[in-house]
Amino acid sequence: MSYEQKSYYVYIMASGRNGTLYVGVTNDIARRAYEHKTHSVPGFTKKYNVDKLVYYECFADIKDAIAQEKRLKRYARNWKKDLIEKNNPEWRDLFDTLME
Repeated sequence: MSYEQKSYYVYIMASGRNGTLYVGVTNDIARRAYEHKTHSVPGFTKKYNVDKLVYYECFADIKDAIAQEKRLKRYARNWKKDLIEKNNPEWRDLFDTLME
């Protein structure tokens, strides 16, 4: 029996530099970012055109990922902006790097 290690991701989407931010968690970052980019799921990100993946981190345990998502959601907006700029100073859309 083969055992495949699953990965879980906490991510931040943005409408643009200094725009609206969305924090989420998923087990398939490429699929989820694509859903945001194509506005295929109704809701907050579609309404506010939040379609650029600007930050993500990977976890082996879903419990750790959910805990980090909750932490990020509690942090002030400026803290989240600093986190993005520390890791992605150009606010590049990281979706393309997922496809490489």
